[in-house]
Amino acid sequence: MDFTPLDVKSSYSLLKSPTRISDLVTTAKERGYKALALTDENVLYGAVEFYNAAKKAGIKPIFGLRLVVALNETDGTKLDLVFLAKNQRGYQHLMDLSTLQQTRKDKKVPLTVAQISPLLDDLFIIIPPQSTVFSVLAQPTSILTELANLGNDDSVLLGVNSRLDDVQIDTLQQLSKQLFLPLVGTSPVDYLNANDLFASRVLQAIDAGVELKDPTIEAGRRGQHYLHSKEQVVQDYKAKGLSAAAQKTVEVATLCNVELQFRAPVLPHFKNQAGISSQQYLRSLCIQGLKKRRVAPGKTIQQYQERLAMELKVIHEMGFDDYFLIVWDVMNFAHQQKITTDPGRGSAAGSLVAYALAITEVDPLQYDLLFERFLNPERAQMPDIDLDIPDNRRDEVLQYVHQKYGHQRVAQIITFGTLAAKQVVRDVSRVFNLPRYDMQRLIDALPHGLHVTLKDALNESQQLKNLLDDNPKFRLLIQVAQQLEGLPRHYSIHAAGIVLSEQPLHEVVPLQDGSDGLLMTQFAKDTVEALGLLKMDFLGLKNLSIMDNTLQMIRQEDPAFDLQKINFSDPLTLQLFQRGKTEGIFQFESSGIRNVLVNLHPTNFEDIVAVNALYRPGPMENIPHFTARKAGKEKIAYPAPSLEKILGPTYGILVYQEQVMQLASVMAGFTLGEADLLRRAMSKKKKATMEDMRTKFIAGATEHGYSAQVAHQVFEYIDRFANYGFNRSHAVAYSMMAFEMAYLKVHYPAAFFTALMNAETNIEKLKRHVGDAKQFGVKVSGPRINISESSFLLHDGIVYFGFSAIKGVRRDFVAAILEERQENGKFTDLRNFITRIPERWQKQELIEPLIYSGAFDNMGYNRAEMIDALPKLISGIELFAGFANFDDPTLQTAIDQRNEFPLLTRLTKENEYLGVYLSGHPVTQYYQLGQQLHATKIADLYPNSEATIIVLTNHVKTIYTKREHREMAFVNGTDETGAVDITVFPKQYQQFKEQLETNKILIVRGRVEYREGRGLQLVANQLQDVKKVQQERPSQRWVLRILPSLDTEMVHRELNNIFNEYHGSIPVLLFYPANDKKILLDQKRWLKNSQKAKKALVAVLGQENVVLQQLNSNH
Repeated sequence: MDFTPLDVKSSYSLLKSPTRISDLVTTAKERGYKALALTDENVLYGAVEFYNAAKKAGIKPIFGLRLVVALNETDGTKLDLVFLAKNQRGYQHLMDLSTLQQTRKDKKVPLTVAQISPLLDDLFIIIPPQSTVFSVLAQPTSILTELANLGNDDSVLLGVNSRLDDVQIDTLQQLSKQLFLPLVGTSPVDYLNANDLFASRVLQAIDAGVELKDPTIEAGRRGQHYLHSKEQVVQDYKAKGLSAAAQKTVEVATLCNVELQFRAPVLPHFKNQAGISSQQYLRSLCIQGLKKRRVAPGKTIQQYQERLAMELKVIHEMGFDDYFLIVWDVMNFAHQQKITTDPGRGSAAGSLVAYALAITEVDPLQYDLLFERFLNPERAQMPDIDLDIPDNRRDEVLQYVHQKYGHQRVAQIITFGTLAAKQVVRDVSRVFNLPRYDMQRLIDALPHGLHVTLKDALNESQQLKNLLDDNPKFRLLIQVAQQLEGLPRHYSIHAAGIVLSEQPLHEVVPLQDGSDGLLMTQFAKDTVEALGLLKMDFLGLKNLSIMDNTLQMIRQEDPAFDLQKINFSDPLTLQLFQRGKTEGIFQFESSGIRNVLVNLHPTNFEDIVAVNALYRPGPMENIPHFTARKAGKEKIAYPAPSLEKILGPTYGILVYQEQVMQLASVMAGFTLGEADLLRRAMSKKKKATMEDMRTKFIAGATEHGYSAQVAHQVFEYIDRFANYGFNRSHAVAYSMMAFEMAYLKVHYPAAFFTALMNAETNIEKLKRHVGDAKQFGVKVSGPRINISESSFLLHDGIVYFGFSAIKGVRRDFVAAILEERQENGKFTDLRNFITRIPERWQKQELIEPLIYSGAFDNMGYNRAEMIDALPKLISGIELFAGFANFDDPTLQTAIDQRNEFPLLTRLTKENEYLGVYLSGHPVTQYYQLGQQLHATKIADLYPNSEATIIVLTNHVKTIYTKREHREMAFVNGTDETGAVDITVFPKQYQQFKEQLETNKILIVRGRVEYREGRGLQLVANQLQDVKKVQQERPSQRWVLRILPSLDTEMVHRELNNIFNEYHGSIPVLLFYPANDKKILLDQKRWLKNSQKAKKALVAVLGQENVVLQQLNSNH
């Protein structure tokens, strides 16, 4: 006797079962099963994963589905049914059933028997013994009779299992005989092991949002609905006289035979209006498009024509004509709708066909890009053209594709969110009814970083180990959390992917509702591609939205502006990269890459491309060498002299994958297709393939005149660095987009910063953008009641905050303000505003944020007067609103005169409601002092330099060092240009700790350092209270001009002698005119005001280079 489990849940019955499919198949194999069904609730999410795992393990997979079905629309009886696919048609019906259930408007209302009846051919229908039909005491027989008529050929089976009592089994046996319904064993499998009951209960509690009363007691219970060994199941059925029912499971398994069809994507046929073949239409479009493109310097039209003919030939022979037409059609729609698209993405930028079709804006001949890196005739693989679209206009493109190809042929792609470490600890803590404080302690003890598992945490975090050692409940919590970690928690929509199909999608994959009226596949992206669907990625990019909105503002003033015609040698844009002022610029925003830009000093577009390619884990190792070689400080060497043409542009360093391909082609005679295979083999470290490639490379190189020694050296060189190489096509395309953004930032800063601020949701980044905008000469104003809109607005060259950016101002209130202003004109003052807005908005707590943020400035009263009068204005309006002569001045509440708030109060309120100091910053009052101290603005800090800054402390955090248990501090400080983290080590902390308070203005001196992942930091060696320094500051300073001829060791030695001999209290500033560098010397080297000191200085530097400067007072 044998047995096959036919009623099995996996973790894809979301939050219902802790069983991973891989574990299910492995355990089933270990416990003696030859076949196994998967019957998740309502969905087929795990079907393909189950199929592949079962096939690999040598177990026969049976596709199933569990549904709750209503007898009819009026009868309240709900039936639990299990459906199993007998064959391919049955599998199609399973997909149709699941699609029907998952695309219902109200998924809580079950399908009816009548609705599912047309889809039941080629399915086994099992009525499990736990089905609610058996709890209908009136007449279960009549219901079962109706169900018996659903299938054909003995397809309807009555479930039974050995855990029922004798009375239940006897009843089922009688029903089976009476209704001619065969009995089949259906021992339900909800989890793998008896002690997994607790994990299952916790998971279900997470789903239901409930708590377990006593987790410790629950944890000790063992369940029955687990995967018993086959021998145990057979023995149990035999003991209950159910041997035939057990054997029936094997008969069912034998009759269930489904083989999934994996295949290359089947492309939808693109229908063109010309009525010609796709090959002809594509060629025609390319020829027309190429005529509109200019020939790059040093290239000929013949080269373009030959390259185009070659690409079109490869595309046609590989069967991808329709693919390129589909992508062209989408991009053509975007261009017609004036939707900004990026210059290109990925290796597609290496295709001239894509350039001719305006899919990309990168000329592959100009930038020496390789088509074979994108589409290799020697590597049969689907081309992959990802399309970047502004995130605020992506829906327009999706709706166009949906409309063009039809509802049944376009779908979004599902993706699953899993129970990651912190999430699962949070969820299980709630089920355990753990106090929030304890839950946070556990979460804080987990290491930071992506993909950190609880296993990692237990190995790495002593803090977590200590918590578990002291608390058994914590240990139990983490134990069950580890069991649940990684399970799917919910589904969502893939951020970019959609699928297109020539045939209705439900014939290939099960579906469910997506968003915006689109369907969504029940299978994830890799699976839908494996089943032959065309996946396309439409990525919504915030940076493109910024560009799109910037261009719209520019074209209001200059309709003819064309971003594609900008000069990629524009000096001002290059200067922006050289200065590292690339905040807000795609791919170049981080402090790390800005540091690289400053050090490398890019002088052309190619340098920017190289930085983009190099600034990644691995390739970063080459940045110091690249920088030194570019500056002439390191010798440039080539593996062989003939390779200079390929490696010369990158100073002898292998930066791009295409260089690997070119080296193999030039040196060893590889075709570019073969060279691409070499590149792939190297990147994936396939040893066997690599050895074959090595032999071929060396043989080819020796045939081309290279010695075997040189050939070996070059192969070792490219093998060592190939894994670091970056896709040049992608680097060029994305660097073009970065350069375009930088061009807009330099030449149209007001429009650029308006768009940038509108796209920003992070308040800290918004602060930096405001400071950055001011540095670029852009005036940023608070909201104005008669100018501002909901979002940031550019008006008469000024960027105005939007009302929605004000903390405490509701969206519907904003809508009411804008509607009233639109209908009845501008507001004349605060009283007029309160009078005109609806009564529900006449509340002090709603209007105060507008006043504090400056919305009513320049309307006759200062902020202090308006805040003081506001309660009286509101009550007065409420009192007299019904009078006919309400406008009579004698009835209106007077606004008393009073002094404006102090500057610091005003700025503090601005910061509270807008998140930024806008009309100033507390440190700006010390501008003159900053000049005297030669203080640096935060935005101008650069690594490996000494700096003095004046900052307002936002946050002070003290900790104890691990080794010596000494106190130190981390301080966050701001000025009008940005924020910086300041580290105060124990020695300095002991010396200056009385200065370390929040909301205090300090002068900080120290060294600027760059730390990966944390950006620029200032390591403090001195902290001073700015007020004290202001009171005590000198009224003079010595300015010593150091000409290049004087910048010698001897001169500096003589100056140091003078500093020692005439030491005093007057600051000394060294000025180097050659590079406009100024250095304020420390107090140890300050001087007296004496003729002897001046005479000594003049003797060394000359009369014209020594000045005793009078300093202006600044209070």
